[in-house]
Amino acid sequence: MIPREYLDCAQVPGGQELKLYRRGADHMIVLDRNELMSSRMSGSEKQLALMTIERLRGRKAPHLLIGGYGMGFTLRAALGVLDKSAKVTVAELVPKIIEWARGPMVDLMAGCLDDPRVHLLIDDVVPLIAAAQGAYDAILLDVDNGPDGLTAAANDRLYSRAGLQTAKAALKPGGILAVWSAGSDDVFANRLRNAGFLVDEVVVKARDNGKGPRHVIWFAQRR
Repeated sequence: MIPREYLDCAQVPGGQELKLYRRGADHMIVLDRNELMSSRMSGSEKQLALMTIERLRGRKAPHLLIGGYGMGFTLRAALGVLDKSAKVTVAELVPKIIEWARGPMVDLMAGCLDDPRVHLLIDDVVPLIAAAQGAYDAILLDVDNGPDGLTAAANDRLYSRAGLQTAKAALKPGGILAVWSAGSDDVFANRLRNAGFLVDEVVVKARDNGKGPRHVIWFAQRR
């Protein structure tokens, strides 16, 4: 087996340290012993975008907010199906994630951050959502391992009762809040319903070939 090569580390503001590794052509971002992201497993992150946009079909010039750039899988998938009138705002909390995207993972980026439809912000997605009122057709959240914050405890603000009400207010009528998770969470699903969303919980596989771990995406529609 090809050994894993350490490349760099990054401090999550208010959270823990991320480490970037490379094994051959593959990259992985690791927190402690948890592999948060890997270029070998991108299927569910792509489906976060594709299934959201499918639910927005018929909307003209949609505006999407993506919380967490990660390795760019969700952004690239969105740009691949959105037309030229669309707008995608990307909020990434960790500056080095973008440095890595333009550096050791530049081939993986494939130019998506330079697309004219993309507005990149090095910022916490929480205040961006709070400042918006009926601004977004969809909010796509992949800022942690799911509703139970792992990289930063402050991420719990997104998934709390108050956080969900704030996200709902930031959506246009009929808009979609899409939340990626490494696993199921019945408490969170019920919290979405109690917040007044119409909820569709979908299980997707981590790999494009339909294999790998089972991940979960909640699609919560504002009534």
